[in-house]
Amino acid sequence: MRGFLIGMAACGILAGAMPAFAQDDGASEIVVTGMRRLNPDDDNDRIKEIVIVTPAAIQTLRRTADFAVQQVVVISDTEDEDQRHVEIQTMTRKAIDLADKAGVLVASGEVVVEPLTAANYKDLAIVEDKEDNEGDLVKFLVKVPLAPGIDAKAVLARIDKFIKLVPAVGRAEMKAYSELTLSVVNPEQYRGAIIDLVAKDTAATSTRFGTGYGVEVTGLDRPVQWKRAGLTEVQLFLPSAATVRPRD
Repeated sequence: MRGFLIGMAACGILAGAMPAFAQDDGASEIVVTGMRRLNPDDDNDRIKEIVIVTPAAIQTLRRTADFAVQQVVVISDTEDEDQRHVEIQTMTRKAIDLADKAGVLVASGEVVVEPLTAANYKDLAIVEDKEDNEGDLVKFLVKVPLAPGIDAKAVLARIDKFIKLVPAVGRAEMKAYSELTLSVVNPEQYRGAIIDLVAKDTAATSTRFGTGYGVEVTGLDRPVQWKRAGLTEVQLFLPSAATVRPRD
């Protein structure tokens, strides 16, 4: 199964992105930042300026993320508990069936993410809506590939269209729950490109100091990390550091 790593928060926005530290073998989809819930009073202004904090690294590789991701909920306030659960699961299954038609992907998980399918959707935990007290709900992810020509506004429009496409079941409804986040397919695949950038930078630094000096680089063995660089872009980097030393 190809993996994805969910990157830093969303179109609706953090003052500064934290680096992503959660890593595994590169084959799993990992959510490394908590899903920031949408502000109900700000639902019509979901794309804002992002303030970028440059990572503490020698060089970064900037690229468009592979996916934009939003968490949604299916919620029901039907009085009978068993009926609530039936409505929630039935509507979730309809969402799975209609995802391809809407040009989106659906997934489950908040840390380790896997595709949501007809075979596993009943494994989603149905929990009480403790924040708004509107009944019971399940959460899952809707993902849109960031292909050329698709920006954050287009992503949100596609997800909104998908949400409206899924028919209600009883008193169940589906709605957007979190701000938009980004994901990158297997960041470890960019390790070589990042090391090339570091090597080019350190070679130039060493030259400036003359033949009697060299540059020692540490941290290249650590996992690839990242920060958000824009509405659809990320910075991938290694937490490396360089020290200029005499060659003798």
